[in-house]
Amino acid sequence: VATSVARVLAAVRGFHKFLVLENLIENDVTAAVKPPKSPRRLPKAISVNEIEQLLKAAGPDPVETSALASDVIRVRDRAILELLYATGARVSEVVNIDIDDLVDPEIIRLFGKGSKERLVPVGKYAQAALQSYLIRVRPSLAALAKGTPALFLNQRGTRLSRQSIWQIISDAATTSKIDREVSPHTFRHSFATHLLEGGAD
Repeated sequence: VATSVARVLAAVRGFHKFLVLENLIENDVTAAVKPPKSPRRLPKAISVNEIEQLLKAAGPDPVETSALASDVIRVRDRAILELLYATGARVSEVVNIDIDDLVDPEIIRLFGKGSKERLVPVGKYAQAALQSYLIRVRPSLAALAKGTPALFLNQRGTRLSRQSIWQIISDAATTSKIDREVSPHTFRHSFATHLLEGGAD
């Protein structure tokens, strides 16, 4: 409805501007009229099956020890996606997690908009993925640069960027052949949708 109203208003305003330019009227009475705000569209949640495909495409299962040794960066990538899905965190929150924010294996501290702190439970799959990353990958990455408190590190040993996480998700979506746009916010929305479908308040 809002887009239809905005379209009609644009036509009316254009007509009134023409009338002013042609000196047929003195004042443009539509100049002060603002178009309605278009509602923000929520991203569509993807299915649990599609989430599983993305996780598998991102990296090896944390219990597959032979696969974990062969591709350490993908171990990190799997941990990031598992954490995004398990917590419903924003990508900016995941980027800013420090080691000290791992309160214990089941709880993580996140800092949201306006630096608001919240403690979030972490599911067992994300716990296992994080432990694999912390034991098998992070020490070698951290050795590449001066000590950083960041949880997730890039291949230079410094804090991973938001753009890098977007790319990890994009690559996983391409590999898993999911034929729709998948973003970090897709994980957040899917997390909430699947909780509600599972009976959560």
